[in-house]
Amino acid sequence: MEAEIYNGRGAPESTVWDIFKSKPDAGRVGAVNKYIWNASLEVLDFLPVESVDPFTGVITTGYGTPPGGGTAYRATILVSDPALDARSLNVALMTRSGPASASTVHAVEDAILTRARQIRAVDSRI
Repeated sequence: MEAEIYNGRGAPESTVWDIFKSKPDAGRVGAVNKYIWNASLEVLDFLPVESVDPFTGVITTGYGTPPGGGTAYRATILVSDPALDARSLNVALMTRSGPASASTVHAVEDAILTRARQIRAVDSRI
């Protein structure tokens, strides 16, 4: 067990040995996966962003129409975990007439996850 040095105010001081401690995962933004987070914003860039909170993992958009599409959508995206995994992503799509079809939601989730993997692959080569 390593002894800690205290600064007199009850808080431990850092030491030279702190550089050898494990570092936090570079794939995290707050408590979410940065690759899924960025991919969500890229894939749904045609939707106006209303609010983002990287610490809770929620992105809320307004209505927007995809390029070449005729239906307006709005989305709420929840990135719930730091893992780059399908379970970490939850997308809710709405049209002006109600919820979007399950196949549309699934296609958007697939596009986000594919883009997230592409971003991570490029990031790992740097």
